[in-house]
Amino acid sequence: MPSRRRFLSDMLGAAATIAAALTPASTPAQTTSARQRRLIVDSQVHLWNGPWPGTGPPQLPEPFTYEKLLPLMDEAGVDRAIIVPPGGPNEYALEAAARYPGRFAVMGVVPITDPKAAERLPSWKQQPGMLGIRSYFNRTASVRLRDGTADWLWPAAEKAGIPIMFLAFEMGALINIVERHPSLVVIIDHMGLSIDAVKDGLKDALIDTTVSLAKFPNVSVKLSGIGAYSSEPYPWRDMTTHLHRVFDAYGPRRCYWGTDITNSFAKASYAQRIAHMEELTFLSEDDKDWILGRAILQRLSWKV
Repeated sequence: MPSRRRFLSDMLGAAATIAAALTPASTPAQTTSARQRRLIVDSQVHLWNGPWPGTGPPQLPEPFTYEKLLPLMDEAGVDRAIIVPPGGPNEYALEAAARYPGRFAVMGVVPITDPKAAERLPSWKQQPGMLGIRSYFNRTASVRLRDGTADWLWPAAEKAGIPIMFLAFEMGALINIVERHPSLVVIIDHMGLSIDAVKDGLKDALIDTTVSLAKFPNVSVKLSGIGAYSSEPYPWRDMTTHLHRVFDAYGPRRCYWGTDITNSFAKASYAQRIAHMEELTFLSEDDKDWILGRAILQRLSWKV
């Protein structure tokens, strides 16, 4: 006849077995949450609260405001986002940063055709929430990189210590800029890809240019807008080779994840855009920590 102690031991063992069977297996999300969650920063979002202010057709049929963006960020676990006004002015972006200084900061637009704007640069970052400048030269505006119109910006920003996010239809123009201005902090948007250039079949050539610019220590790159430049549905496997090449050239501390979500809004959820980066097999966990948030905060000295 079993002892009372043996009986209780058997009963406790059986209970533990039943409890284990009834407990669902841990999911990847649970495993991730078990360790300290990454700090996630979106390096580019466009916000606007009126008529579309950018060039070309509107990216969305209605304004995309910070009231619309914040719930999406919260749901996906995005801690902060850098607002890039889609065409200027900067007031609405600065309003968002003033209202939510722990969530938003701004890379503002300057009027390239007005050299007198250089007088504003010494006090540019004194605007609350302003971290730097975003310059974009589409197919039409690229002439300003060749005719001298934009020449005033690079030395003025270098002298004032203002980082510049840079994108152009003719990305090769950046080579001369960074050679002449070695202290200018330049962040290449979208791995150097633009919609017009990709439509013209220039994707591989632009990635080549971006990789070649990695030799300049003052240049870094955003792994952003991936959905807009892929010709495949999510998870955009045709972009993996390009992402790998750029990452190998720049390393985790000079690469920054970003969505540019309004430019490919229907192609993936916010959470899927994070998962896309998390699931790249050539990245280590430490790489992801830097790319998904730590690196861009460090590069732009965004402290709250």
